[in-house]
Amino acid sequence: MPKESYPSGLKSTAHQDNKKLPKLISYFTPPRKYLYDRIVLDPVIIVLVIKCKVFICRDLRDMTDTVFRSRSLGTPAEGLKDQYADGKAARLWEICIGDRNSRTRNYRNFLMGLLRSKGCKRILDVACGTGVDSVLLLEEGFEVVSADASDKMLKYAFKTRWSRRKEPAFDRWVIEEGNWLTLCDDIEQYIGDGFDAVICLGNSFAHMMDSYGDQREQKLAIKNFEKCVKPGGFLLIDHRNYDHMIESGSTPVKSLYYNSKHMLDIKTSVLFEAGKPTMIILDYVIDSSSLLKSQNGIKDDDVSEFRLSYYPHRLETFKAMLLEAFGTQCNYKLFGDFKSLEEVENPSYYIHLVEKL
Repeated sequence: MPKESYPSGLKSTAHQDNKKLPKLISYFTPPRKYLYDRIVLDPVIIVLVIKCKVFICRDLRDMTDTVFRSRSLGTPAEGLKDQYADGKAARLWEICIGDRNSRTRNYRNFLMGLLRSKGCKRILDVACGTGVDSVLLLEEGFEVVSADASDKMLKYAFKTRWSRRKEPAFDRWVIEEGNWLTLCDDIEQYIGDGFDAVICLGNSFAHMMDSYGDQREQKLAIKNFEKCVKPGGFLLIDHRNYDHMIESGSTPVKSLYYNSKHMLDIKTSVLFEAGKPTMIILDYVIDSSSLLKSQNGIKDDDVSEFRLSYYPHRLETFKAMLLEAFGTQCNYKLFGDFKSLEEVENPSYYIHLVEKL
């Protein structure tokens, strides 16, 4: 490795033992003196790029989650990860998007207009979460089956159903814990001839990582979505504009889905393996004063942080996976920020509409 001019206090650990590790850790976790651009993980080598300079640590394979934690504590390390397993993220997420009235008008109008124009009645929400979108659909007169892999998120949906159980639509509301990899088995009794629409919104699909390096699980999940759609029905699925996030290293704080006053900041980190972006880690900074019932504005104790990791879907690759699952002859349309791509130059979200023939 050629000689480098290292930042003060940071030396190459390529030929040193792990006693120097604590000095390196301070540059992985905020507050940071030097902002890093990207981290590259290899089974044996970690490469940290700071201001375009490369620093290497060897033999840290068993310590990577200590050096850079890709999820909040309490999240399982294997299997289909429930990143809300510790309950904290679920509580904070409920603060941000728990109020259905906070949904942006643009989003509501887009979704309701699309469903009604297609004559939809039965909807499968495969990323129910706390139930915000499912509640919106129920109140608009749709029959809804909701599924999610996180029981910590679903408990808020169950609470809503119980509190409104005297309303016929909510009394009929089906909520199931469902794994996308076994979705057809998990909700088999409700599929019947298929749903008019399957929705997976709010950047939810990006929670599923690529465990094998060939996106086989993501492809299986999308194929399971396709099996739940009846002929003539459609899948509506979205993801953030990860192409832009990878290049810029930043994430917009303002969301297209909700008008939250609680989101203060989102810190963005991009993880590379063998030169390929394989994970984006977002550190959410939230004003949790409403949760803590503070009456004196924002204090240090009222600011909460939690970390979620996402798979950075490239637009063209994601489109190819959809066409593989639904067939190249399917009707496909792409939107940016709930508008035609001609109306928005660099969207924050891409929304894919795939109709099953």
